[in-house]
This record gives sequence, C-alpha cells and structure tokens, in this order.
Amino acid sequence: MTGRPTTGGRRAVRLTLLCLLAVAVVAAGTGCGDTAETSTGGPSIAPPTGFPDDSVATSQAPPASTETDPPAAPAVVNPCDLVTQQEAEQLAGTPLDAPQQVEATCTFTSPPSGPTAQVEVFVGPGAKKILDINRELGHEFRELPGVGDEAYAEDDSVYVNISGQWVSIRLVRLNDPAENRQPLEDLARVVAGRL
Repeated sequence: MTGRPTTGGRRAVRLTLLCLLAVAVVAAGTGCGDTAETSTGGPSIAPPTGFPDDSVATSQAPPASTETDPPAAPAVVNPCDLVTQQEAEQLAGTPLDAPQQVEATCTFTSPPSGPTAQVEVFVGPGAKKILDINRELGHEFRELPGVGDEAYAEDDSVYVNISGQWVSIRLVRLNDPAENRQPLEDLARVVAGRL
C-alpha cells in the first residue's frame, strides 16, 4: 500500500484545505470590515469599507479641530536698533561709548573720564518684569497716552508695549530727575514708532 491516502487521510487533507481557504476568506474580508453572526450561528463577512463602490463605502470627514492656534510671539528685536548713539547721548547730556549688547539689553555708558551717565534699553519679557518689580516696590508711574498700546513713565525710566512687545529705557544720570522727564517721554514715542 503505497502512494494512495486512505479515506480518513483524504478527508483530513480536504478539511485542512477548507480550513485554510476559510481562514484566507475571513482574513481578506475582515481586514477592512467586521464579522457578524448570521441567524445560523456561523460567521458571515461584512462588506469591506473604503472601496469606490458607493453602495459599500462610507466616507467620513475628519473631525474639525477644536484647538486654537497660540498667539504669535512678538518678533525678535535688537535693542541696539531702537535707540541711536545720538539719541542716547542727547538723553544722557554727555558723550557715551559705543553701545554694548548682551542678549535683550543694549547699554550706552559714559567713558571713565566723563560725567557719570548710562542709558539702558531692555526688550522683551525682561522689560515687563522691571515694570512689575518697580510697581511692587511702590514706584509712582504716570501713563503716557498715545504711545504704543500702553506706556508708563517714572523718574528714570519709560516702559512701552506694542502688540505684546515690551521695551524699557532707563537713564542713570546725576541730575534732577525732573529734567529727564520730557526727554524720556520723547524718546519713548520715537522708540514706539520703530517697533
């Protein structure tokens, strides 16, 4: 007895082939859809979705985004571009050395041989922080109407906000602070126009 499978062996081969065929059909049909139970208790294959046949396919628009975009950050501004050498010297009432920039700060200082004077320009969150600290310390401020979105002045400094960009200009000078009031306010208007 060689080469011919027995009846039981043929039946096993047929069952194996049928099982493989059933697995292939189910796998092909359920890759895109779900199986459902028929009234006879056996699985039936649900029609696959995502095909061009309109009777079978369903299209869904992606859900609308409920998130809002964050507000745009203010543009990066070079503090030394906001006040010229001539403007700083006019404010200080004396010749000053060339400006030195460190990150968001630009500082004009007087030479060692001259009178004491310094002009500091701060840009960004640091400028706002200086204003906040000085408010907490009880400094007196006056509003500068018509300058940027909001502007404030105190004896030795001005603070300007335009579209979320804060700038502070601070003057160090050994004179009566009342003499600096109008020049500081004038420079605040000029700087606001450059933002």
